[in-house]
Amino acid sequence: MKDARSANAGSGAQAGAAGVRTEAAVAAAAVPEGAAAPPSGARRSLGPVALVVAGGLSVQFGAAVAVLLMPRAGALGVVTLRLVLAALVLLAVCRPRLRGHSRADWATVLAFGAAMGGMNMLFYQAVDRIPLGAAVTLEVLGPLALSVFASRRLVNLLWAGLALGGVVLLGGGGFDRLDPAGAAFALAAGGMWAAYIVFSARTGRRFPQADGLALAMGVGALLSLPFGLMEAGTRLFVPSTLGLGLAVALMSSVLPYTLELLALRRLPAATFAVLMSLEPAIAATAGFLVLRQALSPAEGLAIVLVVAASMGAVRTQAAGRVPTGA
Repeated sequence: MKDARSANAGSGAQAGAAGVRTEAAVAAAAVPEGAAAPPSGARRSLGPVALVVAGGLSVQFGAAVAVLLMPRAGALGVVTLRLVLAALVLLAVCRPRLRGHSRADWATVLAFGAAMGGMNMLFYQAVDRIPLGAAVTLEVLGPLALSVFASRRLVNLLWAGLALGGVVLLGGGGFDRLDPAGAAFALAAGGMWAAYIVFSARTGRRFPQADGLALAMGVGALLSLPFGLMEAGTRLFVPSTLGLGLAVALMSSVLPYTLELLALRRLPAATFAVLMSLEPAIAATAGFLVLRQALSPAEGLAIVLVVAASMGAVRTQAAGRVPTGA
C-alpha cells in the first residue's frame, strides 16, 4: 500500500524530482492524430494502468524499508518522516503557485491532504499491531467498496467480487485471530484510502502537473507532525533515521502518489479501485523478495485471483473506450 509502501540521499531526491516531471510530461503528451482508433484506445487505457502498477510496486517495496525504520522512530514517527520529507521534495520540485486558486480548489486540496495523512497514520497504527499482509488485505477493502458503489457497469461488480475473494483468501482466514484494534485501524485506513482516491482525482483535475499533490502532501505532513514528535521526539533527527526516512518518502509517497494522481486523470475511479486490489499481492511479493516471507499455496491462489480481477477490469475499461465510428 501507501504504507509501511539506497544510495546517496541527494541523488535519490533528484531522481524522484525528475520522475515527477517526466511522468507529468508523459501524461500531457497527445496521442498521434493519425493512429488507428482501436490501438489508440488501447494505448490510452494501458498508459494509466502502467502508472498504477508502477506506483504499487514502489509503495510496497518502500514498505520493506519502513519496516526497518519503525523500531527506530515508531509508527507515527515513520509517518511523519515519510510525509514531511516527501512534502519538502515535492514542494521544491513543483514550486506550486499559491495564488489564483478558488475556494473550492483549496477545499479539495485540504480534503486530499487530510485523507492522505489520516490514511497513513491509521495504517501504520495497524501494522504496529497486526501483520503487514493482513493489514494491507483489510485496508484494500476500502477501494474495493468504492469500486462497487462507483461502478455504473454490472460487469465491474463481477471483477470487484473476484478481487474481494482473492483479498479474503490472502488473509488466510485468520482475521478472527487478529488484534481487534489493529484490524479496526486497518479498516479505517481503507475508508481513508477510498477518500484519497476520490480527492486525488479531483485534485488532478483542478491543478496542473503535480502541484495539487505537493500542496496536499504539505497538509498531510503538518497534520502528522505533532503526533510524530510526541512519539519519537529527537529520534527523528538521527542522520541514519533521516536517510531511511527519505528513502521511504521517495518510494512510498513521492513516486507512487504522483503516478496515481496522473493515472486518475485518465482512468475511471471504479477501475482504479479494482486495480488497487493488486496491493496485497505486490506486498506479498515484496515480503518474499526483501523480507524472505514465504508464500503459501493459498496466498499464491489469492494472487492469481486479484490479478485476474484487475486484468478483467482493465479489459472492460479498454473495450468501453474504443470508438465505434471512424
